[in-house]
Amino acid sequence: MKSNTNKFKTSIVSLMSKQIFQIVFLFLFSFSIQAQDQKARDLLDQVTAKVKSYDNIVIDFKYSLNNAKENISQDSKGNVTMKKNQYVLNFMGVTKIFDGKKTYTIVPEDEEITISAVNDGDENAVTPSKMLTFFNKGYHYSMDVLQNVRGRKIQYIKLVPNNTKDQRKEILLGIDVQTKHIYNLIEVGKKGTKTTLTVNSFKTNQPLSKNQFTFAESKYPNYYINKLD
Repeated sequence: MKSNTNKFKTSIVSLMSKQIFQIVFLFLFSFSIQAQDQKARDLLDQVTAKVKSYDNIVIDFKYSLNNAKENISQDSKGNVTMKKNQYVLNFMGVTKIFDGKKTYTIVPEDEEITISAVNDGDENAVTPSKMLTFFNKGYHYSMDVLQNVRGRKIQYIKLVPNNTKDQRKEILLGIDVQTKHIYNLIEVGKKGTKTTLTVNSFKTNQPLSKNQFTFAESKYPNYYINKLD
C-alpha cells in the first residue's frame, strides 16, 4: 500500500498533469472562445498555429509550490513527452503513461502500478481532450503585464474564474513573444498558495521510439498491478 508521502506525490503528479496539458494540449486545436480581449485572442491563436505544426513535443519543467502564510516552499523538476493525445510524464519519482486509452501510473518506490481507463464523463479526468475545454468556458481572460525575463519578452495573459467557488484567484499564462511558446503558468489561490510551472526546455519533432507510449507489463515483474477499469 502507498504511504501518505507517496499518496501526496501521486496527487501532485495528477495536478501537474492538468497544468501541463493546460499549457500544451489546449493549443493543439483552435480556440472556440468568443473574444473578450482581441489582443489576447490574437496571441493565443499564434501559439495555437505554432504548436499545431509540431509532430511531437518534449518539455523539461520546474514546478514550484509556495505559501508564505503556511511557510511552505517546494521545488521539483520533471519532463513530459507528448504526441497527439498520448504522453509520458515523469515527476517526483512517478511515471504516468497515457497511450490514448488507458493511464498507467508507475510508482517504483512502492513497486506499484495503477491502470485506469479513460472516463469521458469524468470532469476531473486528466486527458488531452478534457484540457481542450480548459479555456473554452468558465474564465474571463485579458492581456496582462509584459516582462523581460533573462533577455526574453514574456507576455502574460490573465484568466479569472467566473465561478466564485473556485479556489483559484487567477491564472497567469506567460508566452514568449518571439517564439510563441509557453514560458510558464502561474496559479494563484485565494488562500495564498501559488503554484508555478516553468518550461526550462521546449523541444519539438524529436526522434521517438515506436513504443514510446506503450506500457510493457513485463518490465515490472515484481510490481503490484492495481487495475481500476
